[in-house]
Amino acid sequence: MQPSPVQTPPSSPRAPGLDLLRAVAIAVVMLYHLSSHGIDVPGPGQHGWMGVDLFFVLSGYLIGWPVLRDLAAGRMPDWAGFAVGRAWRILPAYLAVLALYLAAPAWREAEAMPPVWQFLTFTMNVLPEHVAQGAYSHAWSLCVEEHFYLLFPLVAWLLARRGRMPGVFATSAGAALLFGAGMLLRDWEWRHAIAPHLASGDAARAVDGYVGTIYSPTWTRLDGLLAGVLLAALRAFRPGWWTRVLSHGWVLLGAGLALLVAAAWVDPLGHGGTVLLFPLVALGCACLLLGALSPRTPLGRRALPGVRTLALLAFSLYLTHRQVYAWLDDVAGDLTANAPLAAFVLYNGVSLAVAALLYVAVERPGLRMRPGTPRRLPGALAR
Repeated sequence: MQPSPVQTPPSSPRAPGLDLLRAVAIAVVMLYHLSSHGIDVPGPGQHGWMGVDLFFVLSGYLIGWPVLRDLAAGRMPDWAGFAVGRAWRILPAYLAVLALYLAAPAWREAEAMPPVWQFLTFTMNVLPEHVAQGAYSHAWSLCVEEHFYLLFPLVAWLLARRGRMPGVFATSAGAALLFGAGMLLRDWEWRHAIAPHLASGDAARAVDGYVGTIYSPTWTRLDGLLAGVLLAALRAFRPGWWTRVLSHGWVLLGAGLALLVAAAWVDPLGHGGTVLLFPLVALGCACLLLGALSPRTPLGRRALPGVRTLALLAFSLYLTHRQVYAWLDDVAGDLTANAPLAAFVLYNGVSLAVAALLYVAVERPGLRMRPGTPRRLPGALAR
């Protein structure tokens, strides 16, 4: 019997596989941050930072696909609509949480906070002081994404204006150059900002150097976004190849999990880890994304209960959970030591409630303001 042909999954960002990856990404990031509050879940508690890289791969794919799809069809994308849509997607909830940090400093997860202008200009991740100013420090990843939202359409627009549509090979060549440049930059930073402190036995300064010069700056963290863009380019310019790749969904899921497990054994402060860890994680997350989109796997065909809700709340959760955790540290007393399971439920339950409030009050109204968003009748259920 001949296998049934593999159909390309719909482009909707609400595809069940994409929702699952969003939910997994925010869950492991939260568990990673929860470990510093006395609730350490094995695995995510040490390696949940990879959830941010999964978000990067998702963003690269979801932002790259509509832009490259239009270019592949010979159309000029709606750049103004793109910019306005991104602004309404990010800014309302982001600025609301920034206002909360300013209005309630006692609830911050750290006392010191970068100046407001750094948050408003999305530059806090490229300035060295942010390492010691830990409040709202997780906004560094939004800075990386905002820089990507600016640079990727700009590059695509310039190529289109010059009559050079960026096909899959041109996109791959450009991405390869950027991958290589990122590895060279991390190699240089390791030799100058980390190796001297490791040699002198000053682990604390080595970690600070790693966070400030390698982990947070945009120019050293493009690997995941580039991997996502490459997947989008493959789908836009080589749909036949894309269909054949998706036919190996189970192999891709297995490869992605294997690569991430291997990455968990890499020392991020070591020379090899500094240079190669982020590309390794990006490749693993890209394989997971392909496997989750494949109609040959259950992840690409059906939604799991509760996953869509968690995916919808992912951005609001990301913005608020660290502040909620810090607030609960003050009110929960010794609960984490005496009843860790109850503390786990409390910390994450309150985080979900706060994120739901932010989503309903701020994020969802902002999403409805994006160009092309259908207006719903009053009382209609939000999707």
